[in-house]
Amino acid sequence: MFQFQITSKNNRARAGIFSTPHGDLLTPVFAPVGTQATVKTLTPEHLKDINASLVLSNTYHLYLRPGDELVRDMGGLHKFMQWQRPMLTDSGGFQVFSLAQTRKIDDDGVTFKSHIDGSTHRFTPEKAIAIQENLGADIIMAFDECSDPNDHAYSKLAMQRTHRWAERSLNAQTRRDQALFGIIQGGVQADLRAESADFIASLDTPGIAIGGLSVGETKQEMHDTLDVVVPLLPENKPRYLMGVGTPEDLINGVARGIDIFDCVLPTRLARHHSAFAPEGRLNLMNASFARDERPIDETCDCYACKTFTRAYLRHLIVAKELLAGTLISIHNLRALIRLMEQIRASIADGSFESRVPELLSQWDNNAKRKHQTVGAQRDS
Repeated sequence: MFQFQITSKNNRARAGIFSTPHGDLLTPVFAPVGTQATVKTLTPEHLKDINASLVLSNTYHLYLRPGDELVRDMGGLHKFMQWQRPMLTDSGGFQVFSLAQTRKIDDDGVTFKSHIDGSTHRFTPEKAIAIQENLGADIIMAFDECSDPNDHAYSKLAMQRTHRWAERSLNAQTRRDQALFGIIQGGVQADLRAESADFIASLDTPGIAIGGLSVGETKQEMHDTLDVVVPLLPENKPRYLMGVGTPEDLINGVARGIDIFDCVLPTRLARHHSAFAPEGRLNLMNASFARDERPIDETCDCYACKTFTRAYLRHLIVAKELLAGTLISIHNLRALIRLMEQIRASIADGSFESRVPELLSQWDNNAKRKHQTVGAQRDS
C-alpha cells in the first residue's frame, strides 16, 4: 500500500512519489502544520488553491481537545476537518517533553499535566499509537523522546528509550492503512545518531523520521547531523525531517537527501505581519508600505499576490483585521510550496545541485556561507 518510487536524483537530492490511501505525495514536499485540525486562518479550499498536498496535525493537542475518540466517532480526521488529501500526525512526544515542569518520564512512558486545565495524563507508546489510529492519518509516528541535543549522556538514554518505544509502537499498531515511521534521535552526537539510524532502519518501517533537530542546535550542527544520518538510511524509504521549514533549511535539507518537511514558521510569521518576499522578509506593519502598490511578490501566483497590494495588507494589519493573517499565510505557504515545486523540477532536469547557490541567494543574505557548508559535506 505504501510505496516510495524515486523518479530522479541529482547527487544526494532526489524526487519521488510516496503513495498513501489519500493520494500520492510528490517529494520533496513541505507540509503546512494544522496543529488542532486546522491550518491557522485557512480553510481546506485555501490549502488546495496553493497546491498543498500534505497537512500535519498534532496528536497531543487533539487528544486533549476535542479528544481522539470523538474524532474517530466523527469519521476520522480527514472527514472531521474536510481534508481529503494525505495527512500526517506526530506521536505527541515533542509536545509532552516540552512540558518540562509538569511531566515525569520513566521507561514505560510519560506522565504529564494538560496545559489546558492541569489534569494529569499518561502517554505510552501503545497509547500514542491508539490515539493516532483513532485520528486516522495516513502517516503516523512512533513515540519517542526528544532530549537536550548537547547532553551526550542523557541523549544516549533518551535514544535507547526511543528505540524500545519504537519497537513497542510497531507491536501496538493494528491498522495497516497507516504508514508508521520510526524516529531517529541522538542529539547532535555523531556516534549516537549513527547508532540510532542503524537501529531505526533495521525496523523496516515504511518511512523514517529524523527528530530532535531545530531545537536549539546551530545550523552547522544540524547539517553535520544530517550528513551522518542520511547516508545510513535505505534509499527506498522516504526521509522526514521533523519540524524544519525555513526556506534555507528546505534547500539544504533536500541537498542532503531529505524528502518530507513540516514547520509552523510560514503561518506564525504571517500572524506577526511578516511575509516572504524577493528582497527578504517584509514586516508589512512598517509605514513604508502605506502607499506601496506592489504585491508581496510580483512573481508569486497566489491569490494574495494576484489580488492585493502591500498597502492594502498594511491597512488590514493596522486595522487589526483578521483577513491580514489569512492573506499573508496564503502567500507564505504558497512561497514554500512553489519553492518545493521548483526544486522537484530542477532535480528532474539535473540542475538542482548547480542551482543551490542561486536558490539560497534568493532566500538568504548569507547564502555564500551556507552553500559552502553544503558543498563541504557533499558526497564525492
